[in-house]
Amino acid sequence: MRSDFGGSDTPVNIRDLWQTPFNIYQNLNDEFNFVGDVAASDINHLHMNYLTEEDDALTTDWNSVFGSGYKWCNPPYSDIGPWIDKAASERSLVMLIPADVSVGWFKKALATVDEVRLITGGRISFVRADTQEPQNGNNKGSMLLIWHPRRCEDSPRFTTVDRNELMDRAMVSVL
Repeated sequence: MRSDFGGSDTPVNIRDLWQTPFNIYQNLNDEFNFVGDVAASDINHLHMNYLTEEDDALTTDWNSVFGSGYKWCNPPYSDIGPWIDKAASERSLVMLIPADVSVGWFKKALATVDEVRLITGGRISFVRADTQEPQNGNNKGSMLLIWHPRRCEDSPRFTTVDRNELMDRAMVSVL
């Protein structure tokens, strides 16, 4: 079910185009060595190889586009469910999503995901598509869902990572 973003003052045409802060992406890229971004746009992509809405990532074979290796995904938050389904079938994916364990897509993810990393220590200030500036006021925390190439266990491992450590470690690696 699609969200109506109740209370959002973001213009409708850019509500699904928020960009992950580069430092967070870079830190995760250092760990996973991403081969592509499966849910991007020409304005918000962080990897040189990416799929846009026009490429229809949900019906595209990601391995045929990017080869083997981990893919990055910051999906449109208005409809996360189909991205969970696709990740379960494709695997090798790191997905950044709202930390909301009360929704159906989270329960569905638990059946196939290998790791859930809750991001603690504050909310992420995503980059707004029209201004290219980080925007405070994110109304939810965030988490990472990680699908490894092969299913590791019957149930996912739960860990935490501090938002500031994600930002700081990435800044060191970029310098």
